[in-house]
Amino acid sequence: MAGNVYLVGMMGAGKTTLGKALAQRTGQEFVDTDRVLVDRTGVPVATIFEIEGEQGFRRRESAILAELSTRSGCIVATGGGAVLAEENRRVMRSSGTVVYLRARLDNLWERTRHDSSRPLLATPDPRATLAALLEQRDPIYREAAHVVVETSSQSAASLVTRVLAALREHEEADGRAP
Repeated sequence: MAGNVYLVGMMGAGKTTLGKALAQRTGQEFVDTDRVLVDRTGVPVATIFEIEGEQGFRRRESAILAELSTRSGCIVATGGGAVLAEENRRVMRSSGTVVYLRARLDNLWERTRHDSSRPLLATPDPRATLAALLEQRDPIYREAAHVVVETSSQSAASLVTRVLAALREHEEADGRAP
C-alpha cells in the first residue's frame, strides 16, 4: 500500500477497532488522531471541546493530519469530523488512500449510545443528532474516499479482509499494483 491508509467515517463506524486489526494484520503502525490529541494535551477530547470549542479541536486535528501526511505506512483512524475541512480531505487523499467505513444509523446508534465521551452527542436527542450528522457527512465521506466499505455487523477479522481486498482492487485500478 502506497502512503498511509486513512480510515474515515462516523463515530461508531469502527475506525479504531478496524485500524488496530488492520495494522496488526499488515505489520504497519496504527495511529488514532484522537488518541494523539489526548496524549499531547493530557485531557479528554470532551475537555478540548469544552475549553476550545469544536473549532479549536478541529484546528488541532488538522495539524495532526498534516504531520501524519509526511509519514508513510501508517493506518490512521481519523476523528469522525476530520473530513469536514477541505484541506484535511486534500492532505489525506494526496498522501495515501482514504477508506470510508460506512455504517447504517442503527449500527452507529448501537455502538455509541452508552458512550458519554462523545461531545457531539451530548444533546437532548442524541440519536436524532447522530442521524443528522450522518446525513450531513455521508456525501463528504464519499467525496473524500478512494474506497467505500460497508461495515454492517461483521467481525473485525472479516472486515479487515474486505478492506484489504478493496485496497488491492483500488491499487490495481490505479495502476500501482505489480
